[in-house]
Amino acid sequence: MNRKIRCAVIGLGRLGYWHAVNVKTKIQSAELVYICDRNEELAKKVSIELDVPNFTTNPSDIFYNDRIEAVIIASPTSTHFELLKEAAFSNKAVFVEKPLVSNLDEAKEIFEIMKRHNTICQVGFMRRFDPAYAEAKKRILRGDIGKPIYFRGISRDPASPPEEFIKNSGGIFIDMAIHDFDIARYLMESDVEAVSAHGKVLKYPFMSKYQDVDQSLCYLEFESGAVGDVESSRNAHYGYDIRAEVIGTEGTIFIGGLRQHNIQVLTSSGAVHDIVQDFPTRFKDAYYLELEDFFNALLEGYQPKVTVEDGVKAQEIAVAAQESFFKQEKVSLKTSKIL
Repeated sequence: MNRKIRCAVIGLGRLGYWHAVNVKTKIQSAELVYICDRNEELAKKVSIELDVPNFTTNPSDIFYNDRIEAVIIASPTSTHFELLKEAAFSNKAVFVEKPLVSNLDEAKEIFEIMKRHNTICQVGFMRRFDPAYAEAKKRILRGDIGKPIYFRGISRDPASPPEEFIKNSGGIFIDMAIHDFDIARYLMESDVEAVSAHGKVLKYPFMSKYQDVDQSLCYLEFESGAVGDVESSRNAHYGYDIRAEVIGTEGTIFIGGLRQHNIQVLTSSGAVHDIVQDFPTRFKDAYYLELEDFFNALLEGYQPKVTVEDGVKAQEIAVAAQESFFKQEKVSLKTSKIL
C-alpha cells in the first residue's frame, strides 16, 4: 500500500502523545504532518522529537489546510464539541478520544452535523481492538456460548487521579465506566434500556466536593432481555485490573486477567506472579490497532468499527447511570435516547 493518509494530532497530553508516536512509528497507512497543542513549547518539543514538519497552537491551521485529510482529537473533552464541528465543516475524517463530547445536547448536535456532512468519525473505545476482547467477540458471533444473557465488567484503577483531574472529569460513570458500557453493547449485541447505579466514597474524601465516588456499581438491563453489571473502582492498590465475563445459554467467556507476563514464581514463601500496573501496559496493542483500523478504513472505504453513533449511545448510558446515582432510582433509556 503506497498511499498514506496525511493527518494531524490535536492535544499532546498522555493519550495524544501516544497516538502521535504510534502514527509516526507504527501506522504504515498514515503520515503525521502536523501537531497542535495550546502549549507552544510542548508542541515544538514533540515536533522535534518525532520529526513532524509542522506544529501550531491554533487548530484552525489544521482544519483549513487542504493537504490534511484526517485529524486525531485527544484534547480535553470540553474542547471536543467545537473541534468536531470544525472537522465536519472542513471535510476532515476524525478520530476522537472518548467521551465524544461533554453532554447529550452536544452529542445530538454533533451526530446531526456529521450525518449532514457525511463525516467519517471513529471514537476511541480501544477495548474493541484489544486482542482478547476481539477474540471474545468472534467466539460469541460464532455461537460458542449460545445466546449471551449476562455481562459482567470490572474496571479497577490502582488509585485515584489527582483532584484537579477529578474536578473536570465528569465523574466515574462518564469518565471511567463508559468504556464498560460500550464494550457491553458490543459483546452483548444489544442496546441498554435501563440502568441502576450506586456508589460511595470509600477512600478519597475530596471526591465528595465534586459529587463523585471512588467505588461504583451499575446494573444494566438490555433490550435483548439480557442483564449485567459494571463495577468501577479507584481503589485497587494492587494494580490495574480490567476484566469482563459474558455468560451465555451454553457457556461462558472470561476476558482479561491480572498477569502482565505468563509466568509464576514458586519459592519457599509461596507462589507469586506479576500484575499489570497501568492502562498503557494493558492496552498497548489496542491503542495501536484502533488507529491502524481507522486509517485502513479511510483508505479502503469501509465504516470504522466504533462510530459517532456508538459514542452517543455509550454516553447516553453513562448519563443515565449518573442520573440514577443522584436520584437513587432506576432510569429508563427509552425516554432519554436521542438516536
